[in-house]
Amino acid sequence: MNQESRVSDLPPRPARTTRPTRRTVLGATAAVAAAVPVLGTAVASAAETSAASPKAKVAGGGDLGPNVIVFDPSTPGIQARLDEIFKQQESAQFGAGRYALLFKPGTYNGLNAQLGFYTSIAGLGLSPDDTTINGDVTVDAGWFNGNATQNFWRSAENLALVPVNGTNRWAVAQAAPFRRMHVRGGLNLAPDGYGWASGGYIADSRIDGKVAPYSQQQWYTRDSSVGGWENAVWNMVFSGVEGAPAQSFPNPPYTTLDTTPVSREKPFLYLDGADYKVFLPEKRTNARGTSWGNGTPRGTSVPLDRFYVAKPGDSAATINTALSEGLHLLLTPGVYHLDAPIRVDRAGTVVLGLGYATLIPDGGATAVKVADVDGVRLAGFLIDAGTVNSETLLEVGPRGASADHSADPITVQDVFVRIGGAGAGKATTSMVINARHTIVDHTWVWRADHGEGVGWETNRADYGVVVNGDDVLATGLFVEHFNKYDVQWNGERGRTIFYQNEKAYDAPDQAAIQNGSVKGFAAYKVADSVTTHEGWGLGSYCNYTSDPTIRQGHGLAAPNTSGVKFHGLLVVSLGGKGQYDHVINDIGAATSGDSTVPSTVVSYP
Repeated sequence: MNQESRVSDLPPRPARTTRPTRRTVLGATAAVAAAVPVLGTAVASAAETSAASPKAKVAGGGDLGPNVIVFDPSTPGIQARLDEIFKQQESAQFGAGRYALLFKPGTYNGLNAQLGFYTSIAGLGLSPDDTTINGDVTVDAGWFNGNATQNFWRSAENLALVPVNGTNRWAVAQAAPFRRMHVRGGLNLAPDGYGWASGGYIADSRIDGKVAPYSQQQWYTRDSSVGGWENAVWNMVFSGVEGAPAQSFPNPPYTTLDTTPVSREKPFLYLDGADYKVFLPEKRTNARGTSWGNGTPRGTSVPLDRFYVAKPGDSAATINTALSEGLHLLLTPGVYHLDAPIRVDRAGTVVLGLGYATLIPDGGATAVKVADVDGVRLAGFLIDAGTVNSETLLEVGPRGASADHSADPITVQDVFVRIGGAGAGKATTSMVINARHTIVDHTWVWRADHGEGVGWETNRADYGVVVNGDDVLATGLFVEHFNKYDVQWNGERGRTIFYQNEKAYDAPDQAAIQNGSVKGFAAYKVADSVTTHEGWGLGSYCNYTSDPTIRQGHGLAAPNTSGVKFHGLLVVSLGGKGQYDHVINDIGAATSGDSTVPSTVVSYP
């Protein structure tokens, strides 16, 4: 079993590193609450109050299932149970195991919770400091020979850590959020030995010591506090972070915004006495620092009996009946097959997954469809494309949605999409955002480059994220390997803070990617009709392993107009496997050679 190597044993940080292809070498029972107390200073919404009145035909609340493991400080054998789950999940990249490890408020001593695939660890307090682990929550890469570029799909949330050696190791790649965490020490984002790493995301967290990315090629940190930041490789982006380094892109490549324009933290499960509830943090504008630093966070509380607690095997019809009767939806860990979309039609509905609950649409269905209504919160689940092509996998708002949601936006947080890898899957477009003012806060939308069911046509997926709605904000957007546009933005006044992309490795030749007279589809395309758009810290990488002679005309494409602005752009050829002619449109130098050095543009136009 892989054990953590402590930071004090490591050599001084190395110079910038290059990176190879990612291709594989390869139950708790919830108490039912009787009332909805108000937390912080906010009050429960009218939608919550009215939804609680009728008696539902489908019961809410209940058991959280066998893969939600709840510990309290007196639980015997905690370390042995953590080790058992890690042994099962350490290298199970495309397995069916799903786990949520939940710790009741209190203090735990001498633990090292190593996290493998599809494993979430979280405290059950209202504040991270309610649940303290004198020990570590560790992600390392021993299973992959020290290469952390495939440490996907795991998370830590709502805990305080006192690392044994003063620094906690969190060497993750995509889809591995670190939310509402308080590290009373430092945080090392690299694997033991400083192998390649491709993360990552931190939000609403306080790291008292220094954050040391070392070999991490890119990272996004939002609405947090850090005691310092050690270094940068290609693209480090900060918004609303106390202690963040000053703006200096490209040398070093720090893109720093003083605040985050709009944010609303992810819903989370917690214990109020013996009763499970879900806390819904309130929206913040121009946020800086954590939401919980001044005591009780602001927001509303919803008891678990207002949620339909779904289990693998539940049908879309059963889930939709529960939603139509006014219940929210809690997806317990496991894999769910859907023959029809989950339909979220009621304003204020919460869909919260635990332990990387995974939705697989069968027969070409869309997994989730959201109506053009206020305040829906989607969080914490994975959508895995089925074998029959789906036109879309997630639709936020119907086509033509036009309602103003600025006061109470729809949020999509830690919702991940995968096409291929666990088996052949297909989808024309993975995620479509039609509703105005939607906030997409951390997503990884991934057409697989390795695993089962992978090939240029085998896991065909033309478009990753398509944004049609106006006033949409993306904070932490990771989209990779699509056959055509990875991101296509058609709505007005869109904003993206941090974007990470790789073009599809498996394009067979130049003709396969040709976009008319343009060499390749852009990684991030703003429609020619758009007059206002802005982005900060956007990067695209190419690694055309099937045909290294392929040339990509540019990483980004956007109208040449004063209202369309970008800051801190880069493109990188990974080891010379393919090259870019420009960064954005016909601006920016071409990449060349095999030295994996970015070509950058500080601002556009």
